[in-house]
Amino acid sequence: MNTSLTSVAAITMFVEDTQRSRSFYEQVFGLSPIHEDENAVAFRFENMVVNLLKRPAAHELIEPATVAGPEAGSRFQLTIGVDDTDAVCEELAARGVELLNGPMDREWGLRTAAFADPDGHIWEVAAKLPDRTPA
Repeated sequence: MNTSLTSVAAITMFVEDTQRSRSFYEQVFGLSPIHEDENAVAFRFENMVVNLLKRPAAHELIEPATVAGPEAGSRFQLTIGVDDTDAVCEELAARGVELLNGPMDREWGLRTAAFADPDGHIWEVAAKLPDRTPA
C-alpha cells in the first residue's frame, strides 16, 4: 500500500457538457478517452488522468462541500511543460484554440501562454527560457 501523498494520480474537473468537453480534449490534446459514461469522460495524460465530470454528478463526490458554477471564475491552472511555447501556440491555433494570453516571457524564467477549455478550466503551456546571463 502506498502511503505517500506526493503523486497526483488524477484531477477531476466539473463540466457542463461531457460531449463538448470530450470533443475539445480529443481535438486539442490528441487523446482518446480511457473511460466514458453518462456523467464523465476521462483522459490519460502522460503522468495523470484528467476526469471531466458533469457538475450535477459532482455534488455527491464532494458533499458537503459546494460545487461552484462556471460563473465563479477560475480557481486553478494546469501547466504542461513544452520545449517551444511558440511552436505549441501555432499548433493550438491550427486546432482552433484561442489564447487567453501569451506567448510571453515571465520573470521566473519561463515563456508561457494560456488557454481555456469550454468550461473555463485554464491550461498553460510553458517552456524554460534560455539562460541569459552574460558569458
